Amino acid sequence: MTSHLLTVDGIGPVEVTVTERGQGRPILLLHGGGGPLTVTPWADLQAAHVLIPTHPGFNATPRPAALDSIGGLAATYVALLDALDLTDVTVVGNSIGGWIAAEMALLDPARVGRYVLVDAVGIEVPGHPVADFFALSPAELAERSYHDPATFGVDPARLPPPVREMMAGNRVTIEVYAGRAMTDPTLAGRLGGVTRPTLVVWGEADRIGDPDFGRAFAAAIPGAGFTLLPETGHLPQIETPDALTAVVREFMRDETQAASATRSRPAPLAS
Repeated sequence: MTSHLLTVDGIGPVEVTVTERGQGRPILLLHGGGGPLTVTPWADLQAAHVLIPTHPGFNATPRPAALDSIGGLAATYVALLDALDLTDVTVVGNSIGGWIAAEMALLDPARVGRYVLVDAVGIEVPGHPVADFFALSPAELAERSYHDPATFGVDPARLPPPVREMMAGNRVTIEVYAGRAMTDPTLAGRLGGVTRPTLVVWGEADRIGDPDFGRAFAAAIPGAGFTLLPETGHLPQIETPDALTAVVREFMRDETQAASATRSRPAPLAS
């Protein structure tokens, strides 16, 4: 785990803690409201160099007052990629991490090659609201988050007090960044500006944002693909990690092959 002190335009200095796994092509893996532990085990499955930042304010890490929006987090991670001098990065984000990834795509950093949005939140879809995360009990949240909540749900009452305190602090931080609605009414309209290859991946049993919400997310992004994972809820990286890995690897491979073919295509003869 490494700490990086970044200078982010419009925000100032931001300290970001990053956990790294593996070697190979770089993947920036952005966690959702459950914190970095919801994505770290999936990172260990990747034949890649995976970087997992902890969003400032999560897990009791410092958050400057000026960093108070999803857009601010997106700018922070663009600065992180610059500081690390990474190129051809695949950004994978789950839940609010997917929202952050979408905002990064709108900033269009040259260091990013493609985006994978996994059960992302952030847009508004008439008739398909995002679940009121803050009003749900732990059991209700598990019921909406997993295809198999009996296996994957966690009872906070069984966790040690320091962990429960950290979870409570994370909920406060989520509200700072995403608001209680977990949406931005302007986002869907702005997604037409995304130019990088993007794949939207969704769990068919997700009831935080249902599959039609996911389809609307993909439809808002020019050329985006959409993949539905069976027997999967809001956190595929926990519930069906092998299926998510296969989808991400195929997307990275296919997109890289397409880019290579474009580069190798002969230039037209001058008239």
